[in-house]
Amino acid sequence: MICLILDVYYQETDAITATVAGIRFEGIEQSRILNEYTVEVNDVAPYESGQFYKREMPCLLALINQIDEPFDVIIIDGYVFLDSVGKAGLGKYLYDHLANTKPIIGIAKNHFYDITEDYAVWRGISKRPLYVTSIGINITTAKEMVSEMEGEHRIPKMAADVDKLGRHLKTS
Repeated sequence: MICLILDVYYQETDAITATVAGIRFEGIEQSRILNEYTVEVNDVAPYESGQFYKREMPCLLALINQIDEPFDVIIIDGYVFLDSVGKAGLGKYLYDHLANTKPIIGIAKNHFYDITEDYAVWRGISKRPLYVTSIGINITTAKEMVSEMEGEHRIPKMAADVDKLGRHLKTS
């Protein structure tokens, strides 16, 4: 399976700009990076409480729309759904706006009040879980994938790698 993991970093000066980073990789337990991507997005919408997708989704789409190589699933830093019954989060909005629909797995580091422990994934020896939501792929399969992703710590190696890629570019 070929995955595309994405993350967005914001820099606020006179206008808000974002660095979007993506890594296309294959393998879950042992991952191999196939491609790294970045794009700068200018004039990003300001943060609105409860409307995070309005800021983040255009940034993610700017990078996804540049990628010609195939991938099977998209992994984002955030929630696909904000509850267990279908309240749309960033991943659902992204899914609905993709020209070529792909399954999306959301990995959130912080608990959202309407998310139950059914979505918790414990990795390594961490005392805090990740929260996994998905669309286009069974939630049990998505949780297993996140649980089995390479890395000994709470944050999977590919999630840490995409974070480093974006942060490096932001500060260089």
